[in-house]
Amino acid sequence: MIAMSGAQSVDRALGLLSMVGRHAGRGVSLTALVEESGLNKPTVRRLLLALIRGGLVEQDAESRLYYLGEESYVLGTLASQRFGLLEICHASLSRLSEKTQDTTFLSVRRDMSSLCLYREEGTYPIRTHALQMGFEHPLGIGAGSLAMLAALPDAEVEEALAANEKIILERYPSLPPDRIREGVAQARARGYSLNPGLIVANSWGIGVALRLPDGRLAGALSIAAIDSRMQEERQAELAGYLRQEVARVEEKLAAMFSARRSAAEKPQSRRQGK
Repeated sequence: MIAMSGAQSVDRALGLLSMVGRHAGRGVSLTALVEESGLNKPTVRRLLLALIRGGLVEQDAESRLYYLGEESYVLGTLASQRFGLLEICHASLSRLSEKTQDTTFLSVRRDMSSLCLYREEGTYPIRTHALQMGFEHPLGIGAGSLAMLAALPDAEVEEALAANEKIILERYPSLPPDRIREGVAQARARGYSLNPGLIVANSWGIGVALRLPDGRLAGALSIAAIDSRMQEERQAELAGYLRQEVARVEEKLAAMFSARRSAAEKPQSRRQGK
C-alpha cells in the first residue's frame, strides 16, 4: 500500500470534513462517507479520527453517525464576522416569515449545488418540510436554487447542468435539464423563480437571487408553502415581499463592502503621506 503524502492527506481530510458538513444535523455514517469519497474504509476511518482529535468532527456514541464538531462551530463563528451573509439576512427572513406566516430560507451556492444555510419557521399551522437547514441540492432544484442558477451567465448555467446531469436524472426524474432551462428562462422573465411542487407534490416555493455589489451571486431568499397558499395572485404578492427584502440585504452588503474598502485604503493613505 502506497502511503499518502502529507498534502494529499490534508486534501482528503478536508474533503471528508466538507462531506460531513453537507449532512449537517442529520449526521452521516461511515459507510456513506466511504461511498461518497471513493476512499477505502480504513483510510476514511483514519482521517475521521484525525478530524475528531482536532475537534472538527464528532461521532455520536449511540447512532455512530458523524457530525461537525465544536471546533467547526468556533471556526464558523469567527468566519461569519467576515462572511456574515446569514447575520445580514436574519432580520429579512424574520420579517418575511412574520408577514407571510410561511417558512423562509437563505440558500447559498456551493460549487454546483445549492446549500440551505438557514430556515426561519412561519406560524401557519400546516408547513412544508421539503427543505431543511443543511440540505444540499443540485443548482436548479428548488426555488432558491433555481433563482441562483437563473442569476448566472448562460455558460455557467450549462456548466452546472452538465456537471449535475447524472444526479438530476437519477434523483429528480421529473426535472430533466431541459425543464430546468425552461425554469431559468421563466425566472429571468418574471424576476423570481417558482417551484410548483416539482420536488414534493404539495410543497411550492418562490425565490429571488441576492447579488453582491459587483453583480456576482451572493445567494437567494425563498419562501415555501403548501400548494393551497401558492395561488397565482399570492405568488405575485410573495415575490414582491421577497424583492423588498432582497433590496434591503443588498443595501447592507454594499455598505459592508464599502466599509471594507475604506478600511483597506486607510493604511495605504497613511504610508503615502509619510
